[in-house]
This record gives sequence, C-alpha cells and structure tokens, in this order.
Amino acid sequence: MRWLVLLRAVNLGPRNKVPMAELRRLLEEAGHGPARTYIASGNVLFDGPRSRPRAAAALERLVTDAFGVETVAMLRTPAELAAVVAGNPFGRDTAHTHVSFLAGKPAAGAAARIAALAGREQVELAGTHAYVRYPDGVGRSTLTAARLEQLLGVAGTVRNWRTVLALAELAAED
Repeated sequence: MRWLVLLRAVNLGPRNKVPMAELRRLLEEAGHGPARTYIASGNVLFDGPRSRPRAAAALERLVTDAFGVETVAMLRTPAELAAVVAGNPFGRDTAHTHVSFLAGKPAAGAAARIAALAGREQVELAGTHAYVRYPDGVGRSTLTAARLEQLLGVAGTVRNWRTVLALAELAAED
C-alpha cells in the first residue's frame, strides 16, 4: 500500500532532527521502498502495511528507534491527498491557506471552540483535515498549530498550500 506520511513536529530548528536521506534509507532497508521525501519537514512517500494504524505505528517506531524522536505519523493515500486538494474551501486564494492533517476526527464541539477564538482566521473542518486561512499570515496569528491541535482535541501537523500541492503531485507520480 502506498502511503504519504506527514510527521508531526520534526526538524523544527535544532530539535527533533530526522534526516530525510537517512529515513529514506532506513525505510528501504526495512522493505518499504522505494521511499521518497519532500523537503525536510517530515513528508515521506513509502510502501507500508494496508492497515493505516499498523503503518503509522511502524513508522513512528522506526523514527523513535533510529533518531530518538517521538512523533505522530499522519498517513494519507494518494487518493485521499487528491481529495484534500479538490476540497479546498477557500478557492483560488491559496497564498494564506494551510491544511492541518489530523491523526483522527476532531473532538465534539471543536468547530464551535475554534469559531469562538479564530479572529480573522477561517477554519473549515473536513473529516481528518482542517483547512485554515491566515489572512494576516501565520506569524501574526494566535491560532498556532499547537493551539489548533488543542482546540481540535487531536494531534495534527500543518502544511502550507504550496507544500500540499507538491505532495499531491509527488503522490500522483507513483
């Protein structure tokens, strides 16, 4: 089964270092290859078990064992990633659009909690994704990835729209 994996909180400055070339090599040695990565923020395309929980657990364990980094792996199929791109609720204004890939469905009441605190940001929940539009930029927002995760009640990792498109193209190539 081909999976796109988005690792949470890796390669953030000097902490949680997971060298992508080394991760590719380890995945291929473990029989999950050929693995491909995109930029250093923890985006991996690899072959894994058909079971999403088993594939996520295997990758999380590999990252912890090899690099001493505890992370959460969000897995999507190429078709699921294509659906994320097609489902963008913000239309052509993608310069300020991000997607939080979630480890599961948001907790009950998450949409209401976010709406109460979002300010100028727009958040649209769609299954295991949250589309976020930051009209004033991510750096000026109080709706950080950590805060969004807290409000949703589930682990997630955020990618900007340009990265989402590049990952969808990478996944579609295979």
